[in-house]
Amino acid sequence: MNKPMNVFTNGLFRENPTFGLVLGMCPTLATTTSAVNGMSMGLATLFVLVCSNVVISLLRNLIPDKVHIPAYIVVIASFVTMVQLLMQAYVPAIYETLGLFIPLIVVNCIVLGRAEAFAAKNNAGLSALDGLGMGLGFTLSLTILGAIRELLGTGTCFGLPVFNEQYGMLIFVLAPGAFLALAYLMAIVNKIRK
Repeated sequence: MNKPMNVFTNGLFRENPTFGLVLGMCPTLATTTSAVNGMSMGLATLFVLVCSNVVISLLRNLIPDKVHIPAYIVVIASFVTMVQLLMQAYVPAIYETLGLFIPLIVVNCIVLGRAEAFAAKNNAGLSALDGLGMGLGFTLSLTILGAIRELLGTGTCFGLPVFNEQYGMLIFVLAPGAFLALAYLMAIVNKIRK
């Protein structure tokens, strides 16, 4: 039996989607050019994870086995559409920056994987905790990665100047910098775990 605290902390530490399971690399690498972008993408994914996990858990006995994946996609897509419309209405600057990556949450392997592996087999309360833990772990990892890339690339953190921008290394704002920063962070996290 799953204990609620273990379910919640699982996504934060042991099975962190980014550093532990290495899932969702497309939004991780593409949207983390700044701490705000990383945090925004993580929070959008967190909302979708929690809501879709709860709904899928509640409907798990009603969805036939032959159509469970398409049914999960419809549920997930409904919540992604809600997030997209809310971001477009209330935070249009972030919506414009994240662009195409918001609708791609529908096919994010973290969301679909948690629906299949956890929500379809557990009650709504545990599924909500699982979504919250995985979502917070994903948000935390994207925010840290975005903050490091922003700091090294532009000399700012959350848009606030930390050091003179002339000392920034442009490579960290570009795609190769995402791979470098992620590789070092993964190495540090693995070292801490062991």
